[in-house]
Amino acid sequence: MTLETVPKDLRGLRACLVCSLIKSFDQFENEGCDNCDEFLRMKNNHDNVYDCTSSNFDGMISLMSPEDSWVAKWQRINRFCRGVYAISVSGRLPNSIIREMKSRGIVYKSRDTSQR
Repeated sequence: MTLETVPKDLRGLRACLVCSLIKSFDQFENEGCDNCDEFLRMKNNHDNVYDCTSSNFDGMISLMSPEDSWVAKWQRINRFCRGVYAISVSGRLPNSIIREMKSRGIVYKSRDTSQR
């Protein structure tokens, strides 16, 4: 994580639907998702940023030591990079991306806890 990963403003933030990393729209478009860009391909892709992130999320966790944090383990983010994460993210990935993840052996688990 670099300092550029941390959102600079609280307005206009979005959370990744796969890992719940929070960044601004521009940060996702310029840098992609630090955890998921290999298969979400948001970097330089305006449409994928809209499809794979949500502006509707609850709570924020600042994660500095993912491997040592019980909160990270509880949130299922202990294998992700350092950064700011949402506790719950509303929305669903497009079926085409879910199929691609499945073909790569990645199981998609929704970050939306309001559905439980």
